[in-house]
Amino acid sequence: MYNRRKSQLPAVKDIRGIKGKFYIASLIEEGEYEHQDFKFAVSDARKIARSLSAFANNDGGRLLIGVKDNGAIAGVRNEEDIFVVEQAAEMYCEPPQEIKVTAFKAEGGHTVMRVEIGRAPIRPVHVKETGGELRAYYRVRDENIAAPPLLVRAWKHASGNEGSIIEVNSQGRMLLEMASDSDGVTIEGFMLAAHVSRQTAEDIAVSLYGMGLIEFMYNGTCFTLKSL
Repeated sequence: MYNRRKSQLPAVKDIRGIKGKFYIASLIEEGEYEHQDFKFAVSDARKIARSLSAFANNDGGRLLIGVKDNGAIAGVRNEEDIFVVEQAAEMYCEPPQEIKVTAFKAEGGHTVMRVEIGRAPIRPVHVKETGGELRAYYRVRDENIAAPPLLVRAWKHASGNEGSIIEVNSQGRMLLEMASDSDGVTIEGFMLAAHVSRQTAEDIAVSLYGMGLIEFMYNGTCFTLKSL
């Protein structure tokens, strides 16, 4: 684990990386997807924080620092990359996130940094954007997308109501039935079928999510509600 103080960070040539030529090659072969992202350069802590937020709000993931988008290994360019990643987790994520950074010696003697972050025990994990705005992200395939307000609200509700038991009324049962469809159901679809307002529809969805009965799933264009 590397010291977070920039003045004490090791130079790249002094980083004792684990021999991992074939291991890193196997990770790169997987490509970028829901749980993995490549970063050639690390110069903007806020951009890195968006990836950390997206992974933490999903099911965790890893960054491979020193790898281009096409999978080519360029290596970590300087020791400040470590500092920027630590800064992203501690200063730009709200709440701050724990990460694990491991150095590997890869193809051509290049150093590749593996940055691991788990699913956050309390969601949402926001990013402190320019101007003080807080925005939560979510990982969909190989992209970090801004989490919609309803999903953020559901995360907050679930974190504050763990273990609570709420009776499911007839409208809730209707939503569960509609969400059991293979394509799930949108809030708009449920509103029309149940003849309820958006506020009521969202309140029901948030309650069912907090009870662990439905999940939000991204279908490529929008989030749908699906039964678990």
